[in-house]
Amino acid sequence: MTEYREESDTLGPVKIPVDAMWGPQTERSRQNFTAGSKMPIEMIRALLQIKKAAAQANLALGEMPEDKVNLIIQAIDQLLALSDEDLRKDFPLVVFQTGSGTQTNMNTNEVVAHVAAKINPAIEILPNDDVNHGQSSNDIFPTAMNITATLAVNQLKAAIAHMITALEEKEKAYWKVVKIGRTHLQDATPLTFGQEISGWVSMLQHDLDYLTSLEPTLYGLAIGGTAVGTGLNAAPHVSEKITETLSTVYGVPFSDKENKFYGLSAHSGLNTVHGAIKSLASDVMKIANDIRFLASGPRAGYNELNIPANEPGSSIMPGKVNPTQAEAITMAAARVLGNDVTISIAASQGNFEMNVYKPVLILAFLESANLLTDTITGFTDRLIAGLTVNQERMTELVDNSLMTVTALSPHIGYHDSAVIAQQAEKEGTTLKVAALKSGKVTEAQFDEWVDPLKMTNLGRDSLDD
Repeated sequence: MTEYREESDTLGPVKIPVDAMWGPQTERSRQNFTAGSKMPIEMIRALLQIKKAAAQANLALGEMPEDKVNLIIQAIDQLLALSDEDLRKDFPLVVFQTGSGTQTNMNTNEVVAHVAAKINPAIEILPNDDVNHGQSSNDIFPTAMNITATLAVNQLKAAIAHMITALEEKEKAYWKVVKIGRTHLQDATPLTFGQEISGWVSMLQHDLDYLTSLEPTLYGLAIGGTAVGTGLNAAPHVSEKITETLSTVYGVPFSDKENKFYGLSAHSGLNTVHGAIKSLASDVMKIANDIRFLASGPRAGYNELNIPANEPGSSIMPGKVNPTQAEAITMAAARVLGNDVTISIAASQGNFEMNVYKPVLILAFLESANLLTDTITGFTDRLIAGLTVNQERMTELVDNSLMTVTALSPHIGYHDSAVIAQQAEKEGTTLKVAALKSGKVTEAQFDEWVDPLKMTNLGRDSLDD
């Protein structure tokens, strides 16, 4: 049977589990809001770092006594040293609470105060007056949002770079391996598999460049705006000192120069950066789909690529191998596309002086970034690294294609070339047989003009050496 202690807030007494490190406001929220995911642990760690930086800044500005600040810092350091699993025990609140994240801010204040009391009960640390000194949920929570988003973007960028490197290796390995191209899902002119991969690499490089160029939009912090952006109850220059400390802690050039009214009521930076993440999701979905379709078969599909057999593919069909890594990353991409809608709506809810969809916005953002980081890494290590080509099958499809007739067009004209292709299809013969039968070309001319490798224009590319 759970034992309880009793604490009071401005609404009266509250029963709290006796071993819980939180206080009455957290307990009220725990009882009132039970739906959905827990607040991301990244947000909890960021809030703790912000409060530590705030305590240090308030000490430097003469706003708080040294003994209280030192105790707050000691309590926060103790919490930050915990594993995510152990830290979570003290932070039970869900995302779907107040739109400002006030309950999670108070959860942080209460836990720090209780830990401080255990360390040194002789010094009273109050959640609101001390831990939250000169702060408001309205500026603390969006500051944590931008910090966690920045960290997540940097992890994602590393995963993209890893995938680019792996694909570049395959690009070089298969630079001269000719395959049939496809447009509108129909046969087209030849290209090399290396050329095809180079398109994937370029897509990812653009995505990486977009994220890199847009990331600084997250550096402006709302800290110091307090309740509505005016900075009421915050000491002059406190935001500068807090921001300097946070920049040092995270190794990111955060800025306190952001307009605080904007910082509280709008999240355009998060919305914009997630747009780049959405673009990345679209691109990895395309790449993964191309690979899994080209690997379809082995007897009744394209069968141009061989992918690693990471696990059995079917509970009923023996020997079946499925493109599971491709399926995982495309599902993640679909989730990201949905999250972008959530973020767009959430970013629009800056009612007057404060956006009130902050928790769901940062939940969706972090989920997108983390999902893509993990699935891109898995896709790279467990699929791309082991990807090989079925060159015999690629050559067979090129030889049987009618679209190599395009190489005849400059020599005998579009109309006669089309007639040859149609005749080959009608009679079920090869293009060469139909071309020679037409009398429009000699065998020597056909062999010279219809050269799949020459048709790829490799000589125009820097990697052709």
